[in-house]
Amino acid sequence: MTLSMFEASAPRFAHMLGNLDAILAKAEAYAAAKKIDPAVLLSARLFPDMFPFVKQVQIATDHAKGAVARLAGVEVPRFDDAEHSFEELRARVAKTIAFVESFSPGQIDGSEERQIALKVGGQDMTFKGMPYLLGFAIPNFHFHLVTAYNILRHNGLEIGKRDFIGTP
Repeated sequence: MTLSMFEASAPRFAHMLGNLDAILAKAEAYAAAKKIDPAVLLSARLFPDMFPFVKQVQIATDHAKGAVARLAGVEVPRFDDAEHSFEELRARVAKTIAFVESFSPGQIDGSEERQIALKVGGQDMTFKGMPYLLGFAIPNFHFHLVTAYNILRHNGLEIGKRDFIGTP
């Protein structure tokens, strides 16, 4: 049995975004219980030259929606990056999950050789579908997801690997 482009993308992104939503809910409850201004966690970063928590979540959702859209050959939806609360971030995650789950296998399967072109940091990049998914979209998605997780963990939120991975 082979792993299809659809199975390697949409369901995996949706699953991990669902885990992120649960972590965001825990972070919101943690801030309330500990009387921490949510803005402190939302603006937290691990190092001065890294993006803050809120941007990590925004970029993770951008990679998920961008990957499935590009693989399906449709336009990537634009989000405003205007979230300033856990509630707004959770709404963004929910909107991303709904978009990712709107694709059928027939829209993504067979995209292994599809030409993918995008700009990253002002530079044009081109890929074939499979190298884009496996070597760019998934690693970037997980990088920003794990960085968001680590920012919250570093700031005292009691979450562990099971929160990050969830259940299959």
